[in-house]
Amino acid sequence: MPDLIKTAAAPDETVAPAAEAAETVKADKARSLWGDAWQDLRRNWYFLISAALILVLLVITAFPGLFTSASPTTGDLVNHFLGKPELSKIGSPEWFGYDGQGRSVYARVIYGTRASVIVGVAVTLAVTLFGGLIGMLSGYFGGWVDAVLSGFTNVFLGLPFLLGAMVVLQSFTDQSIWVVVFALAFLGWTQIARVMRGAVITIKQSDFVQAARALGASTPRILFRHILPNVMAPVIVVATISLGVYISAEATLSYLGLGLASPTVSWGMDISDGASQIRVAQHILLYPSIMLSLTVLAFIMLGEAVRNALDPKTR
Repeated sequence: MPDLIKTAAAPDETVAPAAEAAETVKADKARSLWGDAWQDLRRNWYFLISAALILVLLVITAFPGLFTSASPTTGDLVNHFLGKPELSKIGSPEWFGYDGQGRSVYARVIYGTRASVIVGVAVTLAVTLFGGLIGMLSGYFGGWVDAVLSGFTNVFLGLPFLLGAMVVLQSFTDQSIWVVVFALAFLGWTQIARVMRGAVITIKQSDFVQAARALGASTPRILFRHILPNVMAPVIVVATISLGVYISAEATLSYLGLGLASPTVSWGMDISDGASQIRVAQHILLYPSIMLSLTVLAFIMLGEAVRNALDPKTR
């Protein structure tokens, strides 16, 4: 009799562990790709450091007056190459010294953040929208549509990026921020288009897409309601990394005298001025170069962290 009681009680002892296991499996299924990615990003030092740097850059871009009261374009020749960088003068106009026209190097570094960040963000948005649309249509429809759009993409992909941007800028007399944005976006959308095309080709074979098509859902609804949310992960990764590349490209064009021009303040122009005076005033070249490097590094680190978080193979 005790054995029978023990045998009858044994199944009851497994009810609680089985229920807990079922709840665990249910909770794991409820977590989405973005939820898993956020959990990983919160523990990633690359993400935390890069996000902090980018936050500071965005604050400087929006409110440069909070960091300096000096004008970046007004100079006094009395201050010609005057002063050297001193920690005791943190935040003051003479903290980084003055350039050859008597302008505050610190003020120009602060205000130069706005042009670089605006160009990088604007170009990234433009190439993501245009390239993403081209890639999505090419991957979804296939056939002759894919052949035409892929051929169109390959033509632009074969053109050198910086050389093409130089040619485009030479055709404009105005070297404003939006002209530089157009020149960089004109040839910068091809990588996004190829990534989007590959992701759409993979996801359009999924059961939920086939079910939506069988239920009579319209093509725009299938594209923007069912496919687009599921292919954004690789596009976001590429766009984030590319943002730092576009900022570097803007500085390169400005350094060569083909990008932004006065009175716009740009790190590239300051680096160009500093390179010609490197023997007598190294600080003019040093600080814009440091800010440019930190900005590009921050966005590349952010892209790497997001890529690792969204890639299931790394988990």
